[in-house]
Amino acid sequence: MSSSRSIPVAELSSVALQQRALSAHEALDQGVSVEGKLRGMVRESWLRSLTFLPSPSTARARLFCSEEELEAYRQGHPLAAIMPVIDRLLVQPSLEAGMLVAVGDENGTLLWVDGDRELRRRAEGMLFVPGADWSEATVGTSAPGTALALDRSVQIAGAEHFSPQVHPWSCTAVPLHDPDSGTVLGVIDITGTADAVGTHTLSLVEATVAAAEAQLSIHRLQGRLPRTKRIRPARVPAALYRNSLQVLGTDHGVVHAGGASLELSLRHAELLTLLALHPEGLTADQLATMAYPEDASGTTVRAEMLRLRKVLAEHGRAIVPQSRPYRLPGELVVDAVQVLNYLHRGAHRMALAIYRGPVLPRSQAPAITRLRSEVSTLLRDAVLTDGAPETVLDYLALTEAEYDVEAWQLALRILPRRSPRRAVVVAHTEWLEAELGVPPSLLTSSPKFR
Repeated sequence: MSSSRSIPVAELSSVALQQRALSAHEALDQGVSVEGKLRGMVRESWLRSLTFLPSPSTARARLFCSEEELEAYRQGHPLAAIMPVIDRLLVQPSLEAGMLVAVGDENGTLLWVDGDRELRRRAEGMLFVPGADWSEATVGTSAPGTALALDRSVQIAGAEHFSPQVHPWSCTAVPLHDPDSGTVLGVIDITGTADAVGTHTLSLVEATVAAAEAQLSIHRLQGRLPRTKRIRPARVPAALYRNSLQVLGTDHGVVHAGGASLELSLRHAELLTLLALHPEGLTADQLATMAYPEDASGTTVRAEMLRLRKVLAEHGRAIVPQSRPYRLPGELVVDAVQVLNYLHRGAHRMALAIYRGPVLPRSQAPAITRLRSEVSTLLRDAVLTDGAPETVLDYLALTEAEYDVEAWQLALRILPRRSPRRAVVVAHTEWLEAELGVPPSLLTSSPKFR
């Protein structure tokens, strides 16, 4: 877990930094570059924010769901199981320290907000409340949204916030990960005055996240223990898990449900993916059109669905498809859809972090082929548009990028001349030019870039 500390944390609330941040807002209003006025991480977040919002004045949180929908959603979320840990380590101390503690999901929706009563009342004015969307795409730069976009600890002080409405506040946020899969489950945030970005605050939130992840692991381990006379494991609530399906970079889908995993055949992975993408349900004829490259009848699909239901029934009834039409009994999170969601929110680094390769590479199913193309194309475009050296290099590590001449040449342009990784990029680019017969680029042929 890496934190964002481009300058000493003690200076985040300094008059000088805040004045530079305010001058950056003035420059933005005048259409002038903000280069040199903001910390690098904050500047990059502002630029991402501007891809979603025309100006800081339009950056405002909005309610994501009703109170009834929120209650049902958070009770079914894995974070519900570890709220007692967060309450003990953060919420209770915050009551005396004059802080707010917020817990959000992986999309930036706040699920719980607690702490100092007076601060809670004030925070309602900017809709810092349960059920509100605080992603970068909605409010711009803030600790919760930016921590999720970067998948690392983040501290944002005062005027560094993209939205002027949030300038009176400072905040520290740390992503929380699933201890089994490593995917992001949500974010924990402390919001308040200058103390909210102190060194001790960051350490406290990071320690709380570590304790919460460890507690989640313990809950799950207890649920897997065999029943004996001496050991009677506590019932593991369904909220500890989110049923999911992995289809990225694998020829066999892997479904996770109730703490266990099951590998599926390619055809079954295709069908389950399509049902997850269409929660309203699909008829046999619709599935035939989407799943079979050749003409197939509804009878063929029904026979295959019988086999899939039998396989899944042995794994647990929570994910066995219903019929008339075929549909899943509950949500099934598909990793490819998670990547798309992150890309649509501008969190392409998060998308790249969970991307493991093309969707079911050997599948010829028409709908899966379209999904594979959409995910790969959008991810590539986002990475090349970002142009950050580390992001581009992470992308080049993917198998599908081996022959991507444009991406390799971009890496050559953006890497510092003295970078130790430059020699590998130069060698691979020259190999590509020879292998594919691409005319040597000015970049790779010029001595000054060697």
